Amino acid sequence: MSGNTDARPKLGISSCLLGNEVRYDGGHKHNRYVTQTLGKYFDFVPFCPEVAIGLPTPRSPIRLVGEGDAIRVLGTDDASLDYTEKLKSYGNRVAASLDDYCGYIVKKDSPSCGMERVKVYQEKKEAPPVRRGSGMYTSAVMESRPELPVEEEGRLMDPGLRENFVIRVFTLFRWRCVVQEGLTPRSLVEFHTRHKFLLLAHHEATYRQLGPLVAKAGIGDLDALANEYIVTLMQGLCHVATPGKQANVLMHIMGFIKNRMTDEDKTEMLDLIEMHQSGLVPVIVPITLMNHFLRRYPHEYIDKQYFLEPHPRELMLRNHI
Repeated sequence: MSGNTDARPKLGISSCLLGNEVRYDGGHKHNRYVTQTLGKYFDFVPFCPEVAIGLPTPRSPIRLVGEGDAIRVLGTDDASLDYTEKLKSYGNRVAASLDDYCGYIVKKDSPSCGMERVKVYQEKKEAPPVRRGSGMYTSAVMESRPELPVEEEGRLMDPGLRENFVIRVFTLFRWRCVVQEGLTPRSLVEFHTRHKFLLLAHHEATYRQLGPLVAKAGIGDLDALANEYIVTLMQGLCHVATPGKQANVLMHIMGFIKNRMTDEDKTEMLDLIEMHQSGLVPVIVPITLMNHFLRRYPHEYIDKQYFLEPHPRELMLRNHI
């Protein structure tokens, strides 16, 4: 990946979201934001688990059914048709092939692909369904790949969740590049150093947890440590950054250059940080001013921080949070 400057993050995606007619009714759920906007920056590989396990298109629908504490995937028209193990098995096989993938976008509400709040029907037919399930295929993938960012297309319409997902995708993409080059204790420390403030903006507890872990680089099994590191990092980044956390990081960054700033500079910067924390301006406003001051008062450590630009600015994801 790193040897090719044109390399882009590779993501799995529910095939119907690309406009492929693979749904049970023979239709699709083409999502234009995914294909027309994110498609400029990501390479998508489609998967349809229901077709992959041999179901035809069109086909009778399937659904999640609660059986005591267990959840099964059964035919809607014929409950004797049980697809649970086939979907789990296919999910595990796909997960084993995702070493170079950086994310996955799934179809919401799907009994095979949904990430959360999928309807679970009860054994007693008169009981209403409860939104407490996950698609059987996606559950298997997520369990096998705890480092992999997974998101539903519906949740991508929320500005905060959208930015959070894209941040995680590009963070994992950078990690995959480092690993492909040949991970060393030094490159792991460098990777962590450059992501410190980004992580702090998402989850301080994980930020503090990873420091001692990274300090062990060079001692013992590097591969095991690296696996624990990236899983912990990616789970920490699942926490959505808030205005308060963003303001805290901006104050930390300002601390590195404040002795070189004029009183007017400090006042202007602090005012915008406060305005963002109060919800009056999006985070891109104080970040833009901070970048202006960093050009005037450059600092090598801060210049390398991915917090300032964790994803392509053309996506304009921080204009709305």
